[in-house]
Amino acid sequence: MQKITLPGTGLKLSKFIFGTASLFNCGGVTRRRALLEAAAERGFSHFDTAPYYGFGMAERDLAAVLRAHPELTVTTKVGIYSPGGEQQPGWSIFARKAGGKLFPALSRPAIDFSVARAQKSLEGSLRRLGRETIDLYTLHEPVLDLVQTEEFQSWLEARRAAGQIRWFGLALTADRLEAFLKIGSPLAEVVQMADTFDMREADLLVRYGRPMQITYGYVSAAWRAGETACVPELLRRALQRNPHGAVIVSTTRPERVNQYQEVLKAPHD
Repeated sequence: MQKITLPGTGLKLSKFIFGTASLFNCGGVTRRRALLEAAAERGFSHFDTAPYYGFGMAERDLAAVLRAHPELTVTTKVGIYSPGGEQQPGWSIFARKAGGKLFPALSRPAIDFSVARAQKSLEGSLRRLGRETIDLYTLHEPVLDLVQTEEFQSWLEARRAAGQIRWFGLALTADRLEAFLKIGSPLAEVVQMADTFDMREADLLVRYGRPMQITYGYVSAAWRAGETACVPELLRRALQRNPHGAVIVSTTRPERVNQYQEVLKAPHD
């Protein structure tokens, strides 16, 4: 799969990033890990995850493929946490997700951007992923007032100096991002944001003289808007929207992993 250097960084990664937000929906542990292995074998060199994805299970599932392919890189996040913690067994995760449809408190995430909680979260992510370093560490849907502090920025820089993270940034929507861009926040070293064909949210970055780095959400948003184009066509349009950065994609079916390579082989300029 085509690889790029992410604009504004020295991080080399696959043009398509494999996202794990829906990994738990794939099925049992054998099927989930087979899906991740198929992605790695088909050229995905970067994976996106978070402590909240699968209530900790996504990070734990990734550990095996990261161990088997040490050249892979990974994004994980800080700030949003799983109800019941990130070490709960599969049956508990399933029960919380199912029960949360009737009783939302069962699956409602906890939000905490304190430095003490962030340090605990980073240590937990490193342990679950089986890594000594996180390649990209992003603040998960932060609000400016909670994180634009000297203490938080100093903590991130200290973790980078210690070798626990390589790059850091923000993973958030445009409505929260603009406050960071207005003040030139150093927390916005890397921006991962939702973008769609109709709303063109990532144009916000261009208005502030920033490159598009990591974007996501094209296929699901297009389908919600009633578009009938096939997935490969939507992915080609996503590459046109973000020609120099990387696009997060996902599937729960291993047999569909090949489609991303095929899209990259086709002209999309």
